[in-house]
Amino acid sequence: MDFALDDKAEDLRSRLRAFLEENNPGRPPKDQEERRQWQKAWARLLADKGFAGPSWPKAWGGMELCLTEQVAYHEEMTKARVPRQPGGLGIVGPTILRFGNAEQRDRYLPPIVRGDEDWCLGYSEPEAGSDLPSLRTKAVRDGDEYMVNGQKVWTSHSMTSDFMAALVRTGSDESRANGITYLIIDMRTDGITIRPLKDMTGDTRFSEVFFEDVRVPVTQVVGAENNGWKVARTALGFERSTANTARDMGYRRILDDLEKLAGELGRLSDPIIRQELAKMETSVRLLHLNNLRILSAVLKGEDPGAESSVTRLMHSLFEKRLHELAIEIIGPNGLIGGSDRLAVQRGRWAWGFLRTRGSTIGAGTAEVQRNLIAERVLGLPYDPGMPAPVI
Repeated sequence: MDFALDDKAEDLRSRLRAFLEENNPGRPPKDQEERRQWQKAWARLLADKGFAGPSWPKAWGGMELCLTEQVAYHEEMTKARVPRQPGGLGIVGPTILRFGNAEQRDRYLPPIVRGDEDWCLGYSEPEAGSDLPSLRTKAVRDGDEYMVNGQKVWTSHSMTSDFMAALVRTGSDESRANGITYLIIDMRTDGITIRPLKDMTGDTRFSEVFFEDVRVPVTQVVGAENNGWKVARTALGFERSTANTARDMGYRRILDDLEKLAGELGRLSDPIIRQELAKMETSVRLLHLNNLRILSAVLKGEDPGAESSVTRLMHSLFEKRLHELAIEIIGPNGLIGGSDRLAVQRGRWAWGFLRTRGSTIGAGTAEVQRNLIAERVLGLPYDPGMPAPVI
C-alpha cells in the first residue's frame, strides 16, 4: 500500500493545524480529577468541531479518514502535544461497531466518541494473565441476567470508569477459550469492589476489581455467548494497531526530546551514546513502518493476527530501552524525582524509567509475544511447556 501523503492528507493537515493553533488546551492540570475533566472537555470539543474518531464511520460521529489522512492526523496531534482521545475510541468502540447489535451501538457509541463515558478492560486475573484463556471469573445465567463472581487485576483506570468490557467464563472450567463471553458491566452495579494498586511511580492507574453476585443483563453480551475469545482478539488487534499508530509517533517526539537533551548535556561526544541513539533512531522508524502495515490490514477489515504481537513486542522493548538510555545519558541526577530542585526536566525521565519497568509484562508478556511470533509468524514448532495454543 502506498503511504505517501496525498493532497487529501495535506489538506487535512492544514485544517487541523489551524484548529490546534486556536484551541490547544495547553499543559494539563496537576490534580488528577481536574486533569480527567480537562481531557473530557477536550474530547467534547474535538467531537463538536468534527475532529474526533479519525478512523470511525461518519454515521457515528467519526471522520472516516483514509489511511494517509489518519497518518497526517496522528502526526499533527502528536506534534501539538494535546491529550490523547478516549481509550474507548480505539478499543471498545470498534469492537461494538463490529460485534454489537443495533441497541448496543445506539447506547454506547455516541458517549464514547464524545468522551462522556469512560471504559476499562477486565481481562487479566490473578491466575490468568499471560494465559488468558484460563480465566476464572464466572457468569452464571439466571433468567434474563448473569450472576458474575470473580476477580480482575491490573485493570487500568477502573476507579474512574463507567463501564468495563469484561471477559467472563460462561462455559465449563475446562472449556478455556471456547467458554468465554465478552460482557459489558456497569461499574456502578452493586457487588463491585475496586481496590487501587500503587505502582513504582506512585501512581494508582491499576486496580483489583472484585465481583460478588453482580447481576448483569443478558443484553450486555457483545457477540454471542461463549464467543468472547474471538471478540477479545479483535479488540486487542485494534489496541495494537490503530492506537499504536499514534503511540509510535509519540515515541518519535520523545526520542527527539532525548537527542536534544543529550546535546545540551554534552553527551553527543561520547561514541557509545551516539551509537545507542542511532539504534533508537532505527527502531522508532521500524515501529512506524510496522504499525502502518498492521493498520492497513485493520482498515481492510482483516484480523491483524499474530503480526500484532510483533508490534506489541517491539513497543515494549523500545520504550523500556529508551528510558534506560535516558538515565545513562543524564547520569545520577536522572534518578531524582520531579519535586527535587536537581531533577532534570521535572523528573520526566525518572518517572518514565520506573513506569516502563513493566512494559514487557502488561498486555501480554514479552515471552508470550515471542512464542506467538515463533509459532504463528515463523511457523516454528509449538512449545509443549506452554498452555495449548488458542486460534
